[in-house]
Amino acid sequence: MKKIVVSLFTCAILFCTNTIHAQSKKQILPGAYQTSEYFPILKNKRVALFTNQTATINGKHLIDTLKAAGITIQKIFTPEHGLRGTADAGEKVSDEIDPKTGIKIVSLYGKKNTPDASDLADVDLMLFDVQDVGTRFYTYIYSLQYYMESAIANNKPMVILDRPNPNGHYVDGAILEAPFTSGVGRNPMPAVYGMTIGEYAQMAYGENWLKVDSAKATQKKNWSLTIIRNKNYDHRSMYILDVAPSPNLANMNSIYWYATTCLVEGTVMSEGRGTEHAFAYIGHPSIPNHTFSFTPAPRVGAMSSKLYGQKCYGWDLTKLSPPKNKIDLGLIIEMYKSFPQKDSFFLRPKTDIPTAYFFNKLAGNAILMEQLKAGVSEAEIRKSWQPGLTKFKATRKKYLLYKDFE
Repeated sequence: MKKIVVSLFTCAILFCTNTIHAQSKKQILPGAYQTSEYFPILKNKRVALFTNQTATINGKHLIDTLKAAGITIQKIFTPEHGLRGTADAGEKVSDEIDPKTGIKIVSLYGKKNTPDASDLADVDLMLFDVQDVGTRFYTYIYSLQYYMESAIANNKPMVILDRPNPNGHYVDGAILEAPFTSGVGRNPMPAVYGMTIGEYAQMAYGENWLKVDSAKATQKKNWSLTIIRNKNYDHRSMYILDVAPSPNLANMNSIYWYATTCLVEGTVMSEGRGTEHAFAYIGHPSIPNHTFSFTPAPRVGAMSSKLYGQKCYGWDLTKLSPPKNKIDLGLIIEMYKSFPQKDSFFLRPKTDIPTAYFFNKLAGNAILMEQLKAGVSEAEIRKSWQPGLTKFKATRKKYLLYKDFE
Protein backbone atom coordinates (compact mmCIF):
# COMPACT_ATOMS: atom_id res chain seq x y z
CA MET A 1 0.00 0.00 0.00
CA LYS A 2 1.26 3.46 -0.89
CA LYS A 3 2.85 5.24 2.03
CA ILE A 4 2.46 9.03 2.08
CA VAL A 5 3.10 10.66 5.44
CA VAL A 6 2.10 14.25 6.12
CA SER A 7 3.69 16.06 9.06
CA LEU A 8 1.23 16.87 11.83
CA PHE A 9 3.24 19.87 12.91
CA THR A 10 0.67 22.44 11.83
CA CYS A 11 -1.93 24.55 13.53
CA ALA A 12 -5.54 24.98 12.47
CA ILE A 13 -6.66 28.24 10.84
CA LEU A 14 -3.83 30.65 11.61
CA PHE A 15 -2.58 33.58 9.59
CA CYS A 16 0.48 35.81 9.59
CA THR A 17 0.85 39.56 9.15
CA ASN A 18 1.48 39.12 5.41
CA THR A 19 -1.89 37.47 4.78
CA ILE A 20 -5.31 38.80 3.86
CA HIS A 21 -6.25 38.37 7.54
CA ALA A 22 -3.99 41.10 8.85
CA GLN A 23 -5.52 40.98 12.31
CA SER A 24 -3.64 37.77 13.12
CA LYS A 25 0.02 38.02 14.08
CA LYS A 26 0.99 34.39 13.59
CA GLN A 27 3.97 34.12 11.23
CA ILE A 28 3.81 31.70 8.31
CA LEU A 29 6.68 29.24 8.61
CA PRO A 30 7.63 26.99 5.67
CA GLY A 31 8.20 23.29 6.15
CA ALA A 32 11.97 23.75 6.45
CA TYR A 33 11.42 25.52 9.79
CA GLN A 34 9.87 22.38 11.31
CA THR A 35 13.27 20.79 11.98
CA SER A 36 11.95 18.59 14.81
CA GLU A 37 9.72 16.91 12.22
CA TYR A 38 12.38 15.93 9.69
CA PHE A 39 15.78 15.92 11.40
CA PRO A 40 15.01 12.50 12.96
CA ILE A 41 14.15 11.16 9.49
CA LEU A 42 17.45 12.42 8.04
CA LYS A 43 19.66 11.36 10.94
CA ASN A 44 22.32 8.79 9.98
CA LYS A 45 21.20 8.92 6.35
CA ARG A 46 23.15 9.89 3.24
CA VAL A 47 20.94 12.66 1.90
CA ALA A 48 20.54 13.94 -1.65
CA LEU A 49 19.19 17.50 -1.50
CA PHE A 50 17.35 19.14 -4.40
CA THR A 51 17.44 22.87 -3.74
CA ASN A 52 18.39 26.39 -4.80
CA GLN A 53 18.82 29.83 -3.22
CA THR A 54 15.23 29.88 -1.90
CA ALA A 55 15.68 27.18 0.74
CA THR A 56 16.34 29.38 3.75
CA ILE A 57 15.48 29.32 7.46
CA ASN A 58 15.61 32.80 9.01
CA GLY A 59 18.02 33.93 6.29
CA LYS A 60 20.29 30.89 6.68
CA HIS A 61 20.44 28.39 3.86
CA LEU A 62 19.13 24.89 4.50
CA ILE A 63 22.50 23.44 3.48
CA ASP A 64 24.18 25.23 6.40
CA THR A 65 21.38 24.25 8.78
CA LEU A 66 21.67 20.57 7.87
CA LYS A 67 25.45 20.55 8.10
CA ALA A 68 25.35 22.28 11.48
CA ALA A 69 23.01 19.53 12.69
CA GLY A 70 25.46 16.85 11.61
CA ILE A 71 23.32 15.59 8.74
CA THR A 72 25.24 14.14 5.80
CA ILE A 73 24.52 15.86 2.49
CA GLN A 74 25.87 13.41 -0.04
CA LYS A 75 25.15 15.61 -3.05
CA ILE A 76 23.05 18.55 -4.17
CA PHE A 77 20.73 18.62 -7.19
CA THR A 78 19.67 21.95 -8.69
CA PRO A 79 16.84 23.18 -10.98
CA GLU A 80 16.65 25.87 -13.67
CA HIS A 81 18.76 28.96 -12.75
CA GLY A 82 21.19 26.82 -10.69
CA LEU A 83 21.97 26.66 -6.98
CA ARG A 84 22.40 30.42 -6.63
CA GLY A 85 19.48 31.38 -8.88
CA THR A 86 21.52 33.58 -11.23
CA ALA A 87 21.55 31.61 -14.51
CA ASP A 88 19.38 32.84 -17.38
CA ALA A 89 15.97 31.32 -18.07
CA GLY A 90 16.53 28.19 -20.13
CA GLU A 91 20.32 28.34 -19.69
CA LYS A 92 21.89 24.91 -19.31
CA VAL A 93 23.83 24.65 -16.05
CA SER A 94 26.87 22.40 -15.59
CA ASP A 95 27.78 20.16 -12.67
CA GLU A 96 30.33 21.51 -10.20
CA ILE A 97 31.81 21.15 -6.74
CA ASP A 98 30.49 23.66 -4.23
CA PRO A 99 33.59 25.65 -3.19
CA LYS A 100 32.18 26.37 0.27
CA THR A 101 31.25 22.83 1.33
CA GLY A 102 33.02 20.54 -1.14
CA ILE A 103 29.70 18.87 -1.94
CA LYS A 104 29.09 17.72 -5.51
CA ILE A 105 26.38 19.74 -7.28
CA VAL A 106 24.51 17.96 -10.07
CA SER A 107 22.47 20.14 -12.43
CA LEU A 108 19.08 18.79 -13.44
CA TYR A 109 18.63 21.57 -15.96
CA GLY A 110 21.49 20.83 -18.30
CA LYS A 111 22.47 17.51 -19.82
CA LYS A 112 19.67 15.75 -17.94
CA ASN A 113 16.60 16.53 -15.87
CA THR A 114 16.42 13.35 -13.77
CA PRO A 115 18.92 11.78 -11.36
CA ASP A 116 20.08 8.42 -12.70
CA ALA A 117 21.00 5.25 -10.81
CA SER A 118 24.67 6.22 -10.57
CA ASP A 119 23.71 9.59 -9.03
CA LEU A 120 21.72 7.82 -6.33
CA ALA A 121 23.89 4.75 -5.70
CA ASP A 122 25.42 6.33 -2.58
CA VAL A 123 22.18 7.99 -1.39
CA ASP A 124 19.74 6.71 1.25
CA LEU A 125 17.10 9.43 1.09
CA MET A 126 16.07 12.24 -1.27
CA LEU A 127 15.12 15.66 0.15
CA PHE A 128 13.39 18.49 -1.77
CA ASP A 129 13.14 22.17 -0.81
CA VAL A 130 12.50 24.80 -3.51
CA GLN A 131 10.16 27.81 -3.48
CA ASP A 132 7.53 27.66 -6.24
CA VAL A 133 5.36 30.55 -7.54
CA GLY A 134 2.23 28.59 -8.44
CA THR A 135 1.94 28.82 -12.23
CA ARG A 136 1.86 25.96 -14.71
CA PHE A 137 4.62 27.44 -16.87
CA TYR A 138 7.12 27.83 -13.99
CA THR A 139 9.50 24.87 -14.27
CA TYR A 140 10.19 23.97 -10.63
CA ILE A 141 7.11 21.74 -10.33
CA TYR A 142 8.36 19.65 -13.24
CA SER A 143 11.77 19.38 -11.60
CA LEU A 144 9.93 18.03 -8.55
CA GLN A 145 8.04 15.60 -10.76
CA TYR A 146 11.25 14.28 -12.37
CA TYR A 147 12.81 13.98 -8.92
CA MET A 148 9.85 11.97 -7.66
CA GLU A 149 10.00 9.68 -10.69
CA SER A 150 13.67 9.02 -10.04
CA ALA A 151 13.04 8.36 -6.35
CA ILE A 152 10.43 5.73 -7.22
CA ALA A 153 12.53 4.15 -9.97
CA ASN A 154 15.50 3.83 -7.62
CA ASN A 155 13.42 2.90 -4.56
CA LYS A 156 14.56 5.87 -2.47
CA PRO A 157 12.31 7.39 0.20
CA MET A 158 11.63 11.09 -0.29
CA VAL A 159 10.94 14.05 1.98
CA ILE A 160 9.46 17.31 0.70
CA LEU A 161 9.79 20.46 2.81
CA ASP A 162 6.66 22.28 1.76
CA ARG A 163 6.62 26.02 1.08
CA PRO A 164 3.64 28.40 0.76
CA ASN A 165 2.41 29.35 -2.69
CA PRO A 166 2.37 33.16 -3.19
CA ASN A 167 -0.34 32.61 -5.83
CA GLY A 168 -2.09 29.86 -3.90
CA HIS A 169 -5.22 31.90 -3.15
CA TYR A 170 -6.95 31.29 -6.50
CA VAL A 171 -7.27 29.00 -9.51
CA ASP A 172 -7.60 30.37 -13.06
CA GLY A 173 -6.79 29.81 -16.73
CA ALA A 174 -7.39 27.25 -19.43
CA ILE A 175 -6.57 23.60 -18.77
CA LEU A 176 -3.50 22.39 -20.64
CA GLU A 177 -4.49 20.16 -23.57
CA ALA A 178 -2.30 17.11 -24.21
CA PRO A 179 -1.00 18.17 -27.68
CA PHE A 180 0.53 21.28 -26.09
CA THR A 181 2.61 19.44 -23.50
CA SER A 182 6.11 20.92 -23.27
CA GLY A 183 8.80 22.00 -20.84
CA VAL A 184 6.44 24.75 -19.64
CA GLY A 185 3.48 22.44 -19.11
CA ARG A 186 3.29 18.70 -18.53
CA ASN A 187 -0.12 18.04 -17.00
CA PRO A 188 -3.86 18.86 -17.49
CA MET A 189 -4.01 21.79 -15.11
CA PRO A 190 -4.81 25.52 -15.37
CA ALA A 191 -2.24 28.29 -15.60
CA VAL A 192 -2.78 29.07 -11.90
CA TYR A 193 -3.46 25.89 -9.92
CA GLY A 194 -3.63 27.08 -6.30
CA MET A 195 -1.53 24.38 -4.63
CA THR A 196 1.67 24.25 -2.62
CA ILE A 197 4.59 22.17 -3.84
CA GLY A 198 3.61 19.42 -1.39
CA GLU A 199 0.01 19.39 -2.53
CA TYR A 200 1.13 19.30 -6.15
CA ALA A 201 3.33 16.29 -5.34
CA GLN A 202 0.33 14.46 -3.94
CA MET A 203 -1.71 15.27 -7.04
CA ALA A 204 1.07 14.19 -9.42
CA TYR A 205 1.23 10.85 -7.59
CA GLY A 206 -2.50 10.37 -7.13
CA GLU A 207 -3.47 11.31 -10.69
CA ASN A 208 -0.77 9.06 -12.18
CA TRP A 209 1.08 11.94 -13.79
CA LEU A 210 4.39 10.38 -12.79
CA LYS A 211 6.07 8.38 -15.53
CA VAL A 212 7.20 5.16 -13.93
CA ASP A 213 8.17 1.97 -15.76
CA SER A 214 5.45 -0.69 -15.45
CA ALA A 215 8.07 -3.03 -14.01
CA LYS A 216 8.36 -0.63 -11.06
CA ALA A 217 4.62 -0.68 -10.27
CA THR A 218 5.05 -2.55 -6.99
CA GLN A 219 7.93 -0.26 -6.06
CA LYS A 220 5.71 2.78 -6.65
CA LYS A 221 2.96 1.26 -4.53
CA ASN A 222 5.32 0.85 -1.58
CA TRP A 223 7.27 4.05 -2.07
CA SER A 224 7.56 6.40 0.93
CA LEU A 225 6.83 10.12 0.56
CA THR A 226 6.85 12.41 3.59
CA ILE A 227 5.60 16.00 3.32
CA ILE A 228 6.61 18.42 6.08
CA ARG A 229 3.82 20.97 6.19
CA ASN A 230 3.89 24.75 6.49
CA LYS A 231 2.84 26.24 9.79
CA ASN A 232 0.13 28.94 10.02
CA TYR A 233 -0.62 28.81 6.28
CA ASP A 234 -3.82 28.24 4.31
CA HIS A 235 -5.09 29.12 0.84
CA ARG A 236 -6.37 32.51 1.92
CA SER A 237 -2.85 33.54 2.88
CA MET A 238 -0.93 36.10 0.84
CA TYR A 239 2.58 34.87 1.49
CA ILE A 240 5.45 37.29 0.90
CA LEU A 241 8.69 35.71 -0.31
CA ASP A 242 11.92 36.86 1.32
CA VAL A 243 14.17 35.43 -1.44
CA ALA A 244 13.60 35.91 -5.19
CA PRO A 245 12.64 32.50 -6.64
CA SER A 246 14.43 33.29 -9.93
CA PRO A 247 16.36 36.26 -11.36
CA ASN A 248 13.43 37.65 -13.36
CA LEU A 249 10.91 37.48 -10.54
CA ALA A 250 12.74 39.86 -8.26
CA ASN A 251 9.77 41.22 -6.28
CA MET A 252 6.20 40.40 -5.30
CA ASN A 253 4.67 42.72 -7.90
CA SER A 254 6.31 40.72 -10.68
CA ILE A 255 5.33 37.43 -9.01
CA TYR A 256 1.67 38.47 -8.87
CA TRP A 257 1.68 39.73 -12.48
CA TYR A 258 3.56 36.69 -13.77
CA ALA A 259 0.42 34.57 -14.20
CA THR A 260 -0.80 37.15 -16.71
CA THR A 261 2.32 38.54 -18.34
CA CYS A 262 4.18 35.28 -18.87
CA LEU A 263 1.91 34.99 -21.94
CA VAL A 264 3.83 37.96 -23.37
CA GLU A 265 6.83 35.61 -23.78
CA GLY A 266 4.92 34.04 -26.65
CA THR A 267 4.66 37.39 -28.46
CA VAL A 268 7.12 39.77 -30.13
CA MET A 269 6.74 42.25 -27.25
CA SER A 270 9.24 42.56 -24.43
CA GLU A 271 8.12 41.08 -21.12
CA GLY A 272 10.65 43.29 -19.36
CA ARG A 273 13.58 40.90 -19.23
CA GLY A 274 16.72 42.98 -19.04
CA THR A 275 15.12 45.47 -16.64
CA GLU A 276 14.68 45.52 -12.88
CA HIS A 277 10.96 44.82 -13.34
CA ALA A 278 10.68 41.79 -15.60
CA PHE A 279 7.06 40.74 -16.17
CA ALA A 280 5.93 44.16 -14.93
CA TYR A 281 7.43 46.27 -17.73
CA ILE A 282 5.73 45.31 -21.00
CA GLY A 283 6.24 46.97 -24.36
CA HIS A 284 7.46 47.20 -27.94
CA PRO A 285 9.02 49.95 -30.09
CA SER A 286 5.91 50.10 -32.29
CA ILE A 287 3.29 50.52 -29.55
CA PRO A 288 1.65 53.95 -30.09
CA ASN A 289 0.07 56.40 -27.64
CA HIS A 290 1.98 55.28 -24.55
CA THR A 291 4.13 57.70 -22.57
CA PHE A 292 5.87 54.97 -20.53
CA SER A 293 9.06 53.58 -22.03
CA PHE A 294 11.99 51.35 -21.09
CA THR A 295 15.06 49.95 -22.82
CA PRO A 296 15.96 46.35 -21.93
CA ALA A 297 19.65 45.50 -21.69
CA PRO A 298 21.80 42.56 -20.52
CA ARG A 299 21.87 41.95 -16.75
CA VAL A 300 22.52 39.03 -14.41
CA GLY A 301 19.92 36.35 -15.06
CA ALA A 302 18.84 37.98 -18.33
CA MET A 303 21.89 38.30 -20.52
CA SER A 304 19.92 37.97 -23.75
CA SER A 305 16.29 38.34 -24.73
CA LYS A 306 13.97 40.24 -27.09
CA LEU A 307 14.47 43.87 -28.11
CA TYR A 308 17.66 44.54 -26.12
CA GLY A 309 18.92 48.06 -26.75
CA GLN A 310 15.62 49.16 -28.28
CA LYS A 311 13.32 51.71 -26.65
CA CYS A 312 10.00 50.04 -25.91
CA TYR A 313 6.71 51.80 -25.21
CA GLY A 314 3.93 50.21 -23.23
CA TRP A 315 2.77 49.36 -19.74
CA ASP A 316 4.32 50.00 -16.32
CA LEU A 317 2.58 47.43 -14.15
CA THR A 318 4.54 48.48 -11.08
CA LYS A 319 2.00 51.33 -10.91
CA LEU A 320 -1.00 49.00 -11.08
CA SER A 321 -2.34 46.45 -8.62
CA PRO A 322 -2.64 42.98 -10.14
CA PRO A 323 -6.03 41.28 -9.82
CA LYS A 324 -6.23 39.41 -6.51
CA ASN A 325 -7.83 36.24 -7.79
CA LYS A 326 -7.65 36.02 -11.57
CA ILE A 327 -5.48 36.38 -14.64
CA ASP A 328 -5.89 39.85 -16.16
CA LEU A 329 -7.31 38.79 -19.51
CA GLY A 330 -8.44 42.34 -20.19
CA LEU A 331 -4.80 43.45 -20.17
CA ILE A 332 -3.80 40.76 -22.68
CA ILE A 333 -6.68 41.80 -24.92
CA GLU A 334 -5.61 45.46 -24.61
CA MET A 335 -2.02 44.58 -25.55
CA TYR A 336 -3.13 42.70 -28.65
CA LYS A 337 -5.45 45.51 -29.74
CA SER A 338 -2.69 48.09 -29.18
CA PHE A 339 -0.19 46.31 -31.41
CA PRO A 340 -0.25 47.80 -34.94
CA GLN A 341 0.85 44.71 -36.90
CA LYS A 342 -1.65 42.11 -35.70
CA ASP A 343 -0.35 39.40 -38.04
CA SER A 344 3.10 39.54 -36.40
CA PHE A 345 2.05 39.87 -32.73
CA PHE A 346 2.64 36.20 -31.89
CA LEU A 347 6.13 34.75 -32.21
CA ARG A 348 6.05 32.64 -35.34
CA PRO A 349 7.75 29.22 -35.19
CA LYS A 350 9.65 27.60 -38.05
CA THR A 351 6.77 25.18 -38.51
CA ASP A 352 3.47 27.00 -38.75
CA ILE A 353 1.36 24.50 -36.81
CA PRO A 354 -0.59 25.32 -33.61
CA THR A 355 1.47 23.10 -31.31
CA ALA A 356 4.70 24.83 -32.39
CA TYR A 357 3.65 28.30 -31.21
CA PHE A 358 5.21 29.18 -27.87
CA PHE A 359 2.18 31.32 -27.02
CA ASN A 360 -0.02 28.22 -27.34
CA LYS A 361 2.31 26.19 -25.14
CA LEU A 362 2.00 28.86 -22.46
CA ALA A 363 -1.75 29.21 -22.89
CA GLY A 364 -2.19 25.44 -22.92
CA ASN A 365 -4.18 25.38 -26.15
CA ALA A 366 -4.58 27.04 -29.56
CA ILE A 367 -7.96 28.50 -28.67
CA LEU A 368 -6.84 31.61 -26.79
CA MET A 369 -4.78 32.86 -29.72
CA GLU A 370 -7.75 32.47 -32.05
CA GLN A 371 -10.06 34.14 -29.52
CA LEU A 372 -7.75 37.16 -29.34
CA LYS A 373 -7.56 37.38 -33.12
CA ALA A 374 -11.35 37.18 -33.39
CA GLY A 375 -11.95 39.88 -30.78
CA VAL A 376 -13.77 37.56 -28.36
CA SER A 377 -14.65 39.32 -25.10
CA GLU A 378 -13.03 38.57 -21.76
CA ALA A 379 -16.35 37.26 -20.44
CA GLU A 380 -16.68 34.80 -23.32
CA ILE A 381 -13.10 33.61 -22.97
CA ARG A 382 -13.63 33.02 -19.26
CA LYS A 383 -16.84 31.16 -20.01
CA SER A 384 -14.87 28.78 -22.24
CA TRP A 385 -12.53 28.04 -19.32
CA GLN A 386 -15.21 27.19 -16.76
CA PRO A 387 -15.95 23.50 -17.51
CA GLY A 388 -12.27 22.60 -17.23
CA LEU A 389 -11.76 24.72 -14.12
CA THR A 390 -14.77 23.19 -12.37
CA LYS A 391 -13.46 19.69 -13.04
CA PHE A 392 -9.91 20.58 -11.96
CA LYS A 393 -11.07 22.21 -8.72
CA ALA A 394 -12.96 19.06 -7.74
CA THR A 395 -9.83 16.95 -8.33
CA ARG A 396 -7.60 19.48 -6.58
CA LYS A 397 -9.71 19.29 -3.40
CA LYS A 398 -8.64 15.67 -2.87
CA TYR A 399 -5.01 16.63 -2.42
CA LEU A 400 -5.13 19.82 -0.34
CA LEU A 401 -3.21 19.88 2.94
CA TYR A 402 -4.48 23.31 4.01
CA LYS A 403 -7.84 25.03 4.34
CA ASP A 404 -9.03 26.24 0.95
CA PHE A 405 -10.01 29.74 -0.19
CA GLU A 406 -13.56 28.57 -1.00
